[in-house]
Amino acid sequence: MSKTKVPLNRDRAGLRRVGAAVRERLMKHPQVYQVPTDKAEIFAFGDFLSQRECAKLVSLIDDVAKPSVVFDLDYSSGYRTSYSGDVDPHSSLIQRINRRIDDLMGIDPSFGETIQGQRYMPGQQFKPHHDWFHPGTSYWDTEMGRGGQRSFTAMAFLNSVEEGGTTDFTDIGISIEPNPGVLLIWNNADPDGVPNPWTIHAGRPVTAGVKYVITKWYRTQKWF
Repeated sequence: MSKTKVPLNRDRAGLRRVGAAVRERLMKHPQVYQVPTDKAEIFAFGDFLSQRECAKLVSLIDDVAKPSVVFDLDYSSGYRTSYSGDVDPHSSLIQRINRRIDDLMGIDPSFGETIQGQRYMPGQQFKPHHDWFHPGTSYWDTEMGRGGQRSFTAMAFLNSVEEGGTTDFTDIGISIEPNPGVLLIWNNADPDGVPNPWTIHAGRPVTAGVKYVITKWYRTQKWF
């Protein structure tokens, strides 16, 4: 198991509450598949996005993509070498997709961050990381004060990748191939509301072709 220390119990009640509600909703949905593991709650929804929507999203990402950062790490660190950017939240397409994800999850829309698009060229990657916030970092107080801890991640694959570019839950041993239109969802906490170290994951290097995804993170409170 990962030796990562989990944060203090700040926001535990919120993580437990949101987790319980979303878990019940997703497990009842006929089109949602739960990935078989007892280490983390990971779900998938096939064909969540149409081919036309995927193509339009790829174009939107190309318009805003810049070298990625991870709060206090920049592109030159080599930790996250993709290109990314927040897509226009006022776009009619983005508004429709936001509503569909919100409705699927059953989370208050105000808890959701802006959808971010990511583009990985050959050799680019995102090394193993958690989506939940770690205490003692430069961004901890700021992020916890603008919506609380990240409860769920929803990530959609937009295209097939010639080679590489899998999303791997590294400590669990699960590797997921990019499959256009698939929405991947995971709970960043365990059922008790404690940030789950088993959710450590990586965007493996693309070795041929290009990889496009969109990601939406949810908090435990209104995000701003």
